[in-house]
Amino acid sequence: MNKKPENVDGYITEFPLEIQEKLNQIRKVIRENAPDAVESIAYGMPAYKLNKKPLVYFAGYAKHIGFYATPSGHSAFEVQLSQYKQGKGSVQFPLDQPIPLDLIAEIVRFRVSENTA
Repeated sequence: MNKKPENVDGYITEFPLEIQEKLNQIRKVIRENAPDAVESIAYGMPAYKLNKKPLVYFAGYAKHIGFYATPSGHSAFEVQLSQYKQGKGSVQFPLDQPIPLDLIAEIVRFRVSENTA
């Protein structure tokens, strides 16, 4: 049985290289748009908090990357996210399509503004 990763680097290295690349791209976008966010592992996935409040999470899977920006982050971008499979506060970006990094950046900036309001 695999040991739970202790940090985001450990989490990402558990995946095949092509998925690692996409996970690292998302991580970079989050860090660039939320430089004061605290990075950790929560719920078994990379997690970011700002002002001690959840900001966003992401997770790798065999066929997609899950992105979790709380229900408010998803409802604010409902139209832009409508082409992707979604749940309450989550969206799935298929691995066989380009990851919408500009959209992720917009969502992160929106969540930063919520957490600093």
